[in-house]
Amino acid sequence: MIAIMFAGATAMIVSLVGTRFLITFFRTRGKGQPILGKEDMGPEHHMVKAGTPTMGGIAIVVGAFAGWMVAHVRDLAFSNQAEIAWVGILVMAGMGFLDDYIKVKKAHNRGIFWKKKSYITLGLSILLAWWLVAATSVSETLSFTRADLPDWHLPWYVWVLWAGTMIWATSNAVNVTDGLDGLAGGSAMIGFLAFAIIGYMALRYRTIYSDVVNPLDLAVMAAAFAGACAGFLWYNAAPARIFMGDVGALALGTALSLLALTLNTHLLLLLICGINVMEAGSVAIQMVVFKASGRKKRLFRMSPIHHHFELLGWPETTVIIRFWLIAGISVASALALFIADFTKQVKG
Repeated sequence: MIAIMFAGATAMIVSLVGTRFLITFFRTRGKGQPILGKEDMGPEHHMVKAGTPTMGGIAIVVGAFAGWMVAHVRDLAFSNQAEIAWVGILVMAGMGFLDDYIKVKKAHNRGIFWKKKSYITLGLSILLAWWLVAATSVSETLSFTRADLPDWHLPWYVWVLWAGTMIWATSNAVNVTDGLDGLAGGSAMIGFLAFAIIGYMALRYRTIYSDVVNPLDLAVMAAAFAGACAGFLWYNAAPARIFMGDVGALALGTALSLLALTLNTHLLLLLICGINVMEAGSVAIQMVVFKASGRKKRLFRMSPIHHHFELLGWPETTVIIRFWLIAGISVASALALFIADFTKQVKG
């Protein structure tokens, strides 16, 4: 428990200081986030945010990594699953950084990979899932709250495709959510706190969660990301002084999905990332309706759905807080299901 708290506190401090440094670094160089305008079907009402420093996700990743590493000073063993997860997180963050850099350099909110990025991240996600299966003893079942529920064993190649799709979908869903000040960071922080609790429960009750490899290391990683998000939110809360950028969004989404995979809570991720599912789903629904109507009708005024509510007249802070509440309710529901199943196992 001390290692988990130590990781969260360290990550928060490093992220807080690192975010402040990045704000100064990018401001002195006149580098900021370009915003899609009316000509690109973007949120024109956000044009006032153009020039705000971006790539603040660097501080989140550095802070989380620092918190995770420092926690191992207390004789905590490194797990191969967490190590592989970190490689995947850093690779996806690097992909996001490259896209952010190109956006800032070209002063346009679409990097060179904006059409191909989805295919590249999917390929990286499948490769990462394969590495988990090939190099670790990760459970190859479709899981809900534990590995043996519903206890559907998947052939390794099916598991790789399933897990790769999970990583890809979650990373892109968090990226879609990152459209309002603090929305993605705040909702991700709540999700990481849930995984820290789940990891700690798996540590305390090994007879029930015996398929989780080194749950303490995974709980520490989750707590470190929660702390790093908290530190970043100090400057990212509305009105944001810095944005996380793709470097942060892709890293957070990858971390959330990998925690779900290694803690055997695949299907529970749909609730833990419920707000991200809603955001990404709104984009998919908007595209289906638009194409089905011959490019004449749209279900929402603008997607992702947070822009729809802005155009209905909701102030940005109102949308953010209400969406945080939705995220909190969704995560609380996930934890309720997890604890309900745990209670059933204990009594049984």
